[in-house]
Amino acid sequence: MTSAAESPAAPSPIEWSALKRRVALKSMLAATCMTALKLAAGLISGSLGVLSDAAHSGLDLAGAGITLFSVRVSDKPADEDHTYGHGKVENLSAFFEAGLMALSCAWIIWAAIQRILHNTFELRYSVWPVLVLLTSIGVDFWRSRELRRVAEQTGSPALATDAFHFASDIWASLAVLAGLLATWVGIAFHVNWLRYSDPVAAIFVSLMILRVTTQLTKETIGVLMDQIPAETRLRVILEAERVPGVLAVEQARVRRAGPNYFADLTLALPRSFTFEHTGELVRAATEAVHRALPTADVVIHTVPRQARAESIFDRVRAVAARNNVAVHDLSIQSLHGKLHVELHVELDEKMKLLDAHSFVSSLEAEIMRETPEIDSILTHIESEPATIEQPHELVEEDRRIEKALRDAASHYAEIVDVHQILVGRTAEHIALSCHCTLPDDLSMNRVHELITSLEDRFKLECPEVHRVTIHPEPVTDNTR
Repeated sequence: MTSAAESPAAPSPIEWSALKRRVALKSMLAATCMTALKLAAGLISGSLGVLSDAAHSGLDLAGAGITLFSVRVSDKPADEDHTYGHGKVENLSAFFEAGLMALSCAWIIWAAIQRILHNTFELRYSVWPVLVLLTSIGVDFWRSRELRRVAEQTGSPALATDAFHFASDIWASLAVLAGLLATWVGIAFHVNWLRYSDPVAAIFVSLMILRVTTQLTKETIGVLMDQIPAETRLRVILEAERVPGVLAVEQARVRRAGPNYFADLTLALPRSFTFEHTGELVRAATEAVHRALPTADVVIHTVPRQARAESIFDRVRAVAARNNVAVHDLSIQSLHGKLHVELHVELDEKMKLLDAHSFVSSLEAEIMRETPEIDSILTHIESEPATIEQPHELVEEDRRIEKALRDAASHYAEIVDVHQILVGRTAEHIALSCHCTLPDDLSMNRVHELITSLEDRFKLECPEVHRVTIHPEPVTDNTR
């Protein structure tokens, strides 16, 4: 048994294209030979059935030529004038070939009726029509199977139409053969009603082909009009909805051009998702669509939507993100049954106070509209640095500041140690950063309280320090 690692790789698009052209060329060569043989046999025997079958094969030859042309053109890559590629050429080919089949059937029916009405039968006995019809049946069986196999592998509608066309030729040839033999029997034994077998067989075959051609034409027109089976679209929607994080599929459009599918989806995602998270989800959704339509060209649009389980905190942050500002230290208190919100907003350090206050007022009003449960909002405005600070002096061992920090930390039993203390100085400010080791199982709420308290106690001793940054880490990860 061949293992998965050893299994042959799927053919490339170029290999599929070569396979389609090769089988279409074989079909056209076979149609050329059979048309010539049937025409000769019909002229020798004088059989309308054989001549109509020859005419049918002539149309097969034209259809095979159209199919060969269409599969060559349809495999061309997309260009500026055909942004969805050239796949619809195959559907046009199938439509044109179905039209040729309908015309041939109409001509055969008209000729058969004329022969019946005028009682003109000039059949001549010959073994050649029988041999040609038997050969035709064998050739049509071979090429219909070959075309159907390649059509299923490549999804080519033109080859699928050709396969059906030649499969119908088998029944046509059988009916013509039966009519020819029955007519000969009627003439030989003077059974008058059997003399009509040849034209009646031609009419019967033509009506049968017309019935199936009508269905084929409807399907081809449906594809040309971008009609897609409802179950295909539903399968795409269900696969996309199964992707974790997708709130809903708001729009799904699927179209087909030749063997190629194009899927255009609009997905509703939680508005709290970051661009990176959204990108990952779009990739997952694309893979999901490919499970329904493996070769589809997929385009996915995303729209932010409020999730059902979205909290008040999420809604406030969503408004801030929509206004492209960062918020932190967000807290919500219930005072006398009413919700009061406090938050810190970072704005450009070069913004004037009047502009900053106007912006924040607008932000607060939007938050109130988004979250009517909130009764009041207090916003603390902070400056967001827009320039990179250039320290004129970097002090790693500032003894006084370091000692003050260690003394402040010694007042808290839960603080194991402080290390990697760095003191930086710019033209106007002093900044300190350090790592603080705490117990592994300490809750984040308690961690925040300890760090805030440590900062406050330290600044009482060193008020000249403008900014303090403390990085908490568990004892397990302490690599000092």
